[in-house]
Amino acid sequence: MSDVSVLVVGAGPAGMSAALALRALGRPVVVLEAGEQDRLRPGSRAIFVHRATLEVLDRSSPGIALDLARQGLVWQTKRTFYGGVEVFHRSYPTPPADVLPHFTSLPQIETERLLLQACKAAGVEFAWNREVVDASSTADGVHLRTSNGESWSARYVIAADGSRSSVRRALGFEMEGTRSDGWYIVVDAEEDPRDPLPVERIFHYAHPRVAGRNVLLVPFAGGWRIDLQLHDSDDPDHLSTGEGLRTWLRAVLPAPYAERVQWASTYQFLQVVADDFADRHRRVLLVGEAAHLFAPFGARGMNSAVPDAEAAANAVHLALSTVVPGRSAAVIEDFALSRRRAAVYNCEAAGQALTHLRPDDEARAKLEAAAAGAAGDERLGHWLDVAPYGPRAEPPGNTVYRY
Repeated sequence: MSDVSVLVVGAGPAGMSAALALRALGRPVVVLEAGEQDRLRPGSRAIFVHRATLEVLDRSSPGIALDLARQGLVWQTKRTFYGGVEVFHRSYPTPPADVLPHFTSLPQIETERLLLQACKAAGVEFAWNREVVDASSTADGVHLRTSNGESWSARYVIAADGSRSSVRRALGFEMEGTRSDGWYIVVDAEEDPRDPLPVERIFHYAHPRVAGRNVLLVPFAGGWRIDLQLHDSDDPDHLSTGEGLRTWLRAVLPAPYAERVQWASTYQFLQVVADDFADRHRRVLLVGEAAHLFAPFGARGMNSAVPDAEAAANAVHLALSTVVPGRSAAVIEDFALSRRRAAVYNCEAAGQALTHLRPDDEARAKLEAAAAGAAGDERLGHWLDVAPYGPRAEPPGNTVYRY
């Protein structure tokens, strides 16, 4: 049996962010990861990293924010169309090379590579091929069992093991919320070096070349993310494979991109938040997708997970620093309340975005009126541009402890 002060379960962005934050506070930490160190995961996944997220990471590993920004891509122009007519267009100046941009866009695998590099440099210990299959907690600590038969004990555990979190399930947390009825297709297409596209984020309401479906085109380092919103009568399998996929891609991008697909998947939005972010003994802290799942528009997933991770690390550090049990529990309680409040806000914000993407008759009338008036009133075009992303990513002051 291995006995440590802090275990992190999961070596994704949330888990490695938590581990980095603990090392920055001088705490030793072991990360248990179900997969192999060189595991390959499909798709670009979370491509959009907000500046606030870069700043959080830089507090734990100075210099990593600029490294991520330089590895990524920053688009200077965004355009929004309604029924094929441009209703909003705005361009921004290129940020200086030594200043953090408002965001950077790169495949999640590259973000994870830089986080892993930083973790190793900071002295984080990794235990690969250690899938957690059981977890229990007491007033004194946490016990985990992994698929290879090992037992691990810790005073605190940060569970960052994703949407199917085995730690969350074993300890009886409930996920509260809804699933969207509509289907979407997400596609990664490699950039065509012979004919690269302008580096612009483009959103289409009711794209006329794909029978009025909504389409989002987002560039990232090395390629393009394409989201297609399906009609209720569509067959997701047909439109996400073979000629069905290539046909609609040729309608929204130059034809060569239909042959440069690297990954395609279908999904429905989950809008769920854990009923609590810490177990009843206040020894296990949930972060990232182990704690919440949001609709992807607005890029709230990883950009909420990283602040979760920092707040969890700070709370565990303070809990380990006190000799008064009641104070330790209060610190974890504060984390759970604060980060759950942020998650509920993000969930509701993403829900507001969905009202614009799958509008009822009243919402559609507002969208059409705004589109009709956008040529004479830029505010209407701006509203159409930001509506699919909901309000700002998080409310101010959602992280209780910061160093």
